[in-house]
Amino acid sequence: MDRKNSKFIKYAIIASIAILSLLVLVPRSYYVPAMQKRAGTQYWDLPTGSQIAYTLLAAKGKKKPYPVIFLQGGPGEPIYDRNIRSLTPLADSGYDVYLYDQIGCGFSARLKNINQYTVERHKKDMEEIVKKIGAAKVILIGQSWGALLATEFVADNPNKVEKIIFTGPGPILPVHKDLEKIKAPDSLHLKKPSFTNRLGKEKAYNLRARFVEFCATTFNFKLASDAEMDGFSVLLNHVMSLSTLCDTSMNGKLESGSGFYCMVKTTQSFEAAPDKRSVLKQCKVPVLILRGQCDGIKWGYANEYTELFTNHKMVIIPNAGHSIAIEQPELYVNTILNFLKD
Repeated sequence: MDRKNSKFIKYAIIASIAILSLLVLVPRSYYVPAMQKRAGTQYWDLPTGSQIAYTLLAAKGKKKPYPVIFLQGGPGEPIYDRNIRSLTPLADSGYDVYLYDQIGCGFSARLKNINQYTVERHKKDMEEIVKKIGAAKVILIGQSWGALLATEFVADNPNKVEKIIFTGPGPILPVHKDLEKIKAPDSLHLKKPSFTNRLGKEKAYNLRARFVEFCATTFNFKLASDAEMDGFSVLLNHVMSLSTLCDTSMNGKLESGSGFYCMVKTTQSFEAAPDKRSVLKQCKVPVLILRGQCDGIKWGYANEYTELFTNHKMVIIPNAGHSIAIEQPELYVNTILNFLKD
């Protein structure tokens, strides 16, 4: 190789390293809407060290004895206005309804030590929240990851739960991937969503976001600020939400509040979650399982809830995906209300 070519290769390598460094090390800005303060937002300061933002939909008329707690999906997704709209009929029917931003997202605080975003931390926060509410028992509505959190809570606190509604439930922890091989009965007429989480990640992720996630999951190091990565997470979740719908045209507007580090670190902690299946099999709490006809979660994962919770009822919601309340709001809330009346 002559000196001229050698020099060219040397400069090309230096330039490539410089460009790569810029792509992964220089902070980025994501143009997402600012979070809008919601009227009536309140806060709990928990003994766990978490500051949690919540909204209470106060019961109307004669109050039912047990309040409802809504557990959002994600991890790292906040309470959206649409969640409040969809659950307002429960308050109209006499239930106090609590909706809260889990630690690390929405108007709740962010943790300095990202390694503290774990399933166990979220469960302990829940335990303290139930104490704050002061009810003898609570009714849980767990959406997606929120269903996992509900199972963690009821396994350790069965005497604190009156009923559970699992909507679009994710896999019980720790994940048994062999359940993916189980096929749904043809009689259920389930459909695959037209968009997938994988497509969403491929579309939204950039090199810096991948490197920041690598640093977080490998070294527990926060390379980028919460503000930067939460902005990225807002865009990511908006794209990935297409996979939660039968009709992707129903994807809503871009809404802020997602928590990136909460998402990646809580998800990483799934592997360390203790197996509580033997305890759940003894659980007598009445359970309603709602699954959308187009839900992309593998059937075997949803079906495991029917095997573990002996006192259960499963309802397949037609023409709805993972986010049932968006596409079938009336059927969603009426099915829940009928279950609560039983």
